[in-house]
Amino acid sequence: MESRAQAALFHIHPDRLRVYQRLAISVLLVAGPFFLALGITLPLVRFETLYFFSDTPSLLGIIASLWNEENRLLAAIVAAFSVVFPTAKTLVVSAETVGGIAADSRSARFVRRLVPVMSKWSMMDVLLVALVIVAAKTSGIASAFTQPGLWFYAGSTVAVTLCQALVRSAR
Repeated sequence: MESRAQAALFHIHPDRLRVYQRLAISVLLVAGPFFLALGITLPLVRFETLYFFSDTPSLLGIIASLWNEENRLLAAIVAAFSVVFPTAKTLVVSAETVGGIAADSRSARFVRRLVPVMSKWSMMDVLLVALVIVAAKTSGIASAFTQPGLWFYAGSTVAVTLCQALVRSAR
């Protein structure tokens, strides 16, 4: 029903709309995990102090630094919310997309409840890094600049969320 309304809105034949929808799902299903891997490993932000010193930590670098500085609980929390939850969400959405979960099973009902909860936490890291950048810029202690890792991390969240929405609207 929804596909017909969408097709009528854009004057696209419903069969052609399904093809475009499948193509978009395929692209997003590959882009989401790829962007997540880049977002975790590439630098998130660049801090410059005194014109001579700069630091460009990646998400994995931040977690490792916290762990090595004996802040293991904080490192575990950051790792859980920044790496484990987004990876789990990506895997669950991928399994749901390729049919790895039967549509009427108990696990499917669990996934339908779990993924929206996980989605709420997906952009939290992007927000936190943005707040750190604003704080660094307004404090005058350091200059802060976004780096590609932050954009890939945000792109991963958007890609997986769009993929999930397209899969659910196709049903």
